Order: sequence, then structure tokens, then C-alpha cells
Amino acid sequence: MKNPLTAQHRQMNEQFEAIVAQISQVMLGKESQVRLALTCLFAEGHLLIEDLPGIGKTTLAKVLAKCLGLEFQRLQFTSDMLPGDILGVSIFDQKTGLFHFHRGPVFTQVLLADEINRTTPKTQSALLEAMEEGQVSFEGKTRRLEPPFFVIATQNPLEYAGTFPLPESQLDRFLMRIEIGYPSRAAEKQILKGQGTQDALETIEANMNKDDVRAIQKKIKNVHTSDTFVDYVREILYFTRTSDHFHVGLSPRAGLAMIRAACSWAWLHGRDYALPEDLQQILPWVAGHRLRSGQDRTEIGRNRLMEILAEIPVPL
Repeated sequence: MKNPLTAQHRQMNEQFEAIVAQISQVMLGKESQVRLALTCLFAEGHLLIEDLPGIGKTTLAKVLAKCLGLEFQRLQFTSDMLPGDILGVSIFDQKTGLFHFHRGPVFTQVLLADEINRTTPKTQSALLEAMEEGQVSFEGKTRRLEPPFFVIATQNPLEYAGTFPLPESQLDRFLMRIEIGYPSRAAEKQILKGQGTQDALETIEANMNKDDVRAIQKKIKNVHTSDTFVDYVREILYFTRTSDHFHVGLSPRAGLAMIRAACSWAWLHGRDYALPEDLQQILPWVAGHRLRSGQDRTEIGRNRLMEILAEIPVPL
């Protein structure tokens, strides 16, 4: 008799690989970014995509939601946007003499916060409670957001005109930050010939539904983490707090984020236990936006960050 856990993992791995292949039909040559985005979603985190305009940030959000069968809303952030444009508004009904709350775009399953850094920090912060607690408080009432709730925010580099830096508290709400990057020469040729574009997006069919996504998220919470694995996470946190390389070290919340992402990566690749190798795979994407250089407080490049963190020995 087959081990049911092994069979379950095999089925999950096949389903995951099918989703990666399907999304990669649209996101040509970006398989690693697709895997990271799915890892983030199944870890119940939120994803920040920072890159140049026209690279495919919005396309990734659309195809991911469609492939997973989740409700999708896109919100274009602008400099004059107000918190009510995200959360919703109360409108007076003259017939009943009562105010009725009209839900904003945040009441969805996948919210694309497009160019989030083009609006003011006050409006950006309207997402804080929703991202952290899965609820919205408005005019004295708390309204729950239906899980799964996943924010994919895109932002342009800060040197672009009309951008506002995300507050540290907002950045910390994102489990991972990734870049899409320019396509390869071969992939770009396909794109220029009309492949991997809107037509390909129209052919995508849902491989899952919200119940399937929730089931996977619950299973990932039960992925085993050994004492050795947790010790490794603790050593990374301690190193960033005591090293001159960094202005401010990682918080306990960052440590929990690393564990969640590593467990998600492990499960989606066929294991119900996390290894230090899983942590190393996701580490730059989880830690990079939370750390600044100890010399000039600027961001540390991903390659340099990994060189620094490679100094930390893996506990035996």
C-alpha cells in the first residue's frame, strides 16, 4: 500500500508544476519569478514586485489569479487617491435615511495594487490592517476579508518621477519582494512575434479554485521545522542585528516570514519538512527589502546580500 503522504505530495507537485508551466506560457522565460510568486501566495503572504514599466508586472498578477481561479481586482494608484478609494465609502440612502457601506476594491481575493508608490504614504497605509489582519475597520465597524486574500503590489524604481517611498511598516507587510527583469533574447523574440501576450492570457483556464488554495495554505502550516532549522533562522536574525553590514537588523516578524516562505517552498517541491536549503532559496527575496546598508542606509544588492549571509554557518 502506498504511503498516502507520498501520493499526496506527488499529486501536489504535479499540480504545482502544471500551474508553473501554464503561467510560463504568458510569462515567457520567467519560471523562477513564477515559482517565487506562487510560494508567496501559498505561504499566505503578500508580494511586492519592483521593476521598470512594461516588464510584465501587471501581467503576472492577472495570469496568476486566473490560473488559480481567484477573484481579481486591479487598483491603479495615483497621487490624488484617498483611503476610501481602497476601502470603500458610506453613502446616504434618502429612502431609508441610513448610510450604506459600499465595498471598495480591497474586498477581493487577489488585489493588484498597481504602482503603489505613486500615491502618498497616508493612502498606502490604508492597506496595512487588511494585509496584516485580513480585515478592514471603517467608521467603527470591522469587516473581515474573505480568504484567501493576496495583495500583489507593483512599484517603479524610486528614481522615477512622481514616486513616494513605501514606509518601513508597509514594506514589512510584504512577505517577499521580487523583480521581473528584462526577458531573454529568445523570449523577447517570441514576445515581439505576438506570443506570450494578451492572446495567450485569454487561453488560460483555472487549474484550482479558492478552496484548493486554502487547503494548500493549511497544509503548509503543518510543514515540519526541526530545531536545527529554527536555530539557523535565529542565527540569521542575530547576525543581521550585530553585523556592521546592516543599519538595522531583522525583526522577529521577518524571522516568521522566512519560516513561512521556506515551508511553502518545501511543500510545493514535494516535502512536508523544511531544510536550510529551502531557506537559502527564498532568503534574498524575503530579507532584501527589510535590510539597509550600515554605511549609507541604501539597499544592498541581492548578490552582495547573499555573500554576506553566506558567512553564517548552518547549524549541524
